Amino acid sequence: MQTQPRLHSNVTQSQQVLRQLTMVWADFESRLLKVPIVARAMQQQLRLADYLTLISDHYQQVVEGSGWISRAASSITAPYLDQRSVFIRHAATEHLDYQMLEKSYLASGGQKAELIGAHKNIGSEALSAWMYQRASQPNPFDLLGAMFVIEGLGKRFAQTFANALDENPLITDPDQLEFYRYHAAHDEDHLQELEDLLASSILDITGMDEAIVRTAKVTARLYLLQLEELGHY
Repeated sequence: MQTQPRLHSNVTQSQQVLRQLTMVWADFESRLLKVPIVARAMQQQLRLADYLTLISDHYQQVVEGSGWISRAASSITAPYLDQRSVFIRHAATEHLDYQMLEKSYLASGGQKAELIGAHKNIGSEALSAWMYQRASQPNPFDLLGAMFVIEGLGKRFAQTFANALDENPLITDPDQLEFYRYHAAHDEDHLQELEDLLASSILDITGMDEAIVRTAKVTARLYLLQLEELGHY
């Protein structure tokens, strides 16, 4: 008698959270298109040196990605062990993304030693610190908001971005775009996992719905900062 109403409540609440996250994404995307590096790319005005800087700075974030997801998984306790398994699987999926960026960097004329030895830019430092700080909290399911923003880039933007880059005469090798095309094809499944988690019992945690939306907003702003600060270390 008690289980069914609570399930219905969770589904309704998750739909409300998803609507708010969609609004966060819409605001994020409108700001994203105005960031200089993205605007130049969309207008086929990106120089090869700019693209190498973009890949290099993105590489630093991607290398950290599976780390903070793993940290979040280690912070999840009973009765949320099923949800912890999802985080663990997601970390494993994300772990090798850096290899695609390495391939893109080399195909664009960069040197592997330069890529590996590069530092996080100012925005990446802030984003990484924020993600690890949230991941270290008990049962940090608010990070679903962060994942909605980051995975949303793959589902909603990566293909458009890759198509625009493909029009640039400096992009001559398919390997240069492998990372973006891969995520355009696969991040749909990741977002479905997030929606399934939202529909589980995590929203029974007091204030979690508001925390998820707030974390999405902060993550979106810091992600933009990362792009605004390309090459600034």
